[in-house]
Amino acid sequence: MDRAQGYFINEVARRVNLSQKRIREYEREGFIRPQREAKTNNRRYSEFEITQIERINYLIHERGFTLACLRNLLVLAPCWNIFACPEPQRCAAFKNPHHPCWQIRARLGTMCPGPCERCAVFLNREEEKRKVLENLGHGPMEHE
Repeated sequence: MDRAQGYFINEVARRVNLSQKRIREYEREGFIRPQREAKTNNRRYSEFEITQIERINYLIHERGFTLACLRNLLVLAPCWNIFACPEPQRCAAFKNPHHPCWQIRARLGTMCPGPCERCAVFLNREEEKRKVLENLGHGPMEHE
């Protein structure tokens, strides 16, 4: 198989030590978007998606993020922090932290190796930005 076309899900599952079901869950949750073959609709994963799967899995299973927490993180935190960019200081997204990375990339370019359309940050751009510690209608806590 030509690696330029990407990897099938069974190859990715072995490589990242996750089940195919878990990888499909990440797709369903909006964390990855692999390309699809035109004739068969099979998923094809590039090195970019594989790296994102590994990072998402790390954030969930090593750092303890829930799916909802991770989705909120993707909306609020800078991409270079979420995906552990090795040289953020060289990236235009790092230098312009108050604008979404995909907007910066369109104007100035970024260090990200993958296409915005398949990045977890871009895929979750429509999520509502919520305050991390929003007031739930309760008054201040009283001390006893």
